[in-house]
Amino acid sequence: MENLRGVTAPVSRIRTSAKVKTFVLDTNVLLHDPQSIYKFEENNLAIPVEVLEELDAIKGEQSTERGRSARRVHRILQELLPDSHAMHEGVELPNGGTLSIIINPYLVDPARTSPAMVRLRAILPDLGKKDNRIIAAALFVQEQFPPPTILVTKDVNVQLKARAVGLESEDYLNDKVPEVDEEASYREIPLSIYELQRFCSEGAYELDEAVAKPLYLNEYVLLRSDEGKTMPARHYGDGVVRRLKLPDFVKAPGGIPVRARNLEQQFLMDALLDDSIQMLTCFGKAGTGKTLLSIGCALHQTQDDHSRYDGVSISRPVMALGKDIGFLPGTLEEKMKPWLQPYYDALEVLIPSKPLKEPQFAAKKVSKKKNKQRDDQFIAQMTAPQPSHAGHSGGGHGSGVPVKPYERLLRSGLVEIEALAFIRGRSIARRFFILDEAQQLTPHEVKTVLTRISEGSKIVLIGDPAQIDNPYVDSRSNGLVYAHNRMKGQGLAAHVKLTKGERSKLAELAADLL
Repeated sequence: MENLRGVTAPVSRIRTSAKVKTFVLDTNVLLHDPQSIYKFEENNLAIPVEVLEELDAIKGEQSTERGRSARRVHRILQELLPDSHAMHEGVELPNGGTLSIIINPYLVDPARTSPAMVRLRAILPDLGKKDNRIIAAALFVQEQFPPPTILVTKDVNVQLKARAVGLESEDYLNDKVPEVDEEASYREIPLSIYELQRFCSEGAYELDEAVAKPLYLNEYVLLRSDEGKTMPARHYGDGVVRRLKLPDFVKAPGGIPVRARNLEQQFLMDALLDDSIQMLTCFGKAGTGKTLLSIGCALHQTQDDHSRYDGVSISRPVMALGKDIGFLPGTLEEKMKPWLQPYYDALEVLIPSKPLKEPQFAAKKVSKKKNKQRDDQFIAQMTAPQPSHAGHSGGGHGSGVPVKPYERLLRSGLVEIEALAFIRGRSIARRFFILDEAQQLTPHEVKTVLTRISEGSKIVLIGDPAQIDNPYVDSRSNGLVYAHNRMKGQGLAAHVKLTKGERSKLAELAADLL
């Protein structure tokens, strides 16, 4: 009798029970989470031999996360399947399930056929494609054994093709956050006018247990009285809410003052400036100010000699974490510049080359005369021509051409451009780390970044879960929402959601309607 473990295996360990399912794994699931082998409980787990072939082609990618994941899967399979006997018959897993390698006899001997294979060849005739061969292997399993067979893949097109040939298929759900209705950016808590006045005078207030129960630690709320008076606050645990600790404005060295323009930005600024919060996640559509405020608050905290941070590190995924950033000429900074242009734009706003009479984000209050003179001197120094013996070339360096103020920050190391491809193995100490477009990363990739953060550093993950280009993550499984969901309620983590666009009326309208 043919069985799941191979063409000639005499015995099969597969469980046949109404409560047991057989999951056939696609390559992208193993690359997404190598430990997924242990996460299917007491069910049968099957891996087509074509998956091993695809992993073999990927394992040679030395500098990429895909290559590392492929090698990790190989080590796990080598440990679980040490010999040919285990490969053909399958093995029992520590969680009570079984693991098998599938060899589809209908592909080994094309003369053999079955109704399922006839249907497959009629719908997907090109069996030279790995995706079609993996679907064929899953159909063979479905045909041979009674438990429900499900193909698990993160490729939406493979899911659709599998369903077209009569095979159940689904995404890998283990690391997806729970599906919830669209949540508001903050909660409103009703108080009497007297309670709100007490909060304003004392700076703190203890909520009733029933009101405080749904709040998590470091959650931002808006206290509102029946008379319409409001006051923003942050939950510090045990039902106690406190006032936000906000300066009138923040500013980069030699830059213009920047202030929060709406309530949500006040929440974000409070979290960015609080040393006790070491990890901050921020959701926001285009134009809500998440990048500008993050950089502004980061640079504001690096000016003092007693600052906790030695500088600011900025990065974002290049297609995906670990992708080789070759094929572009020049230095690392020149290779990364197309991807990091939004940050250069933000730095240009924060530290303009020419003083602005009415800056878009300027605070209502101006600095003292002494501070203004110092800032003017700083801008003059930053825009002065470089001496001809300067040790750089290109972009005006060493040519007597004025450079932009923020370029000095980059060259001095105060602002550092990070390439995620080379972050593994690093220990990032005393840095304010900003990771933009974090919704493009997988949970494993975000974990890789977070575990690089040393004591004394802070990391801010920002992005828009509604704008995802990575084909293997979605609004529920990307690294940004995963980190928020898993770290929610921890004392060193906070979360802010921005909804109001501040870039321009046109940008706000386009983000909402297009």
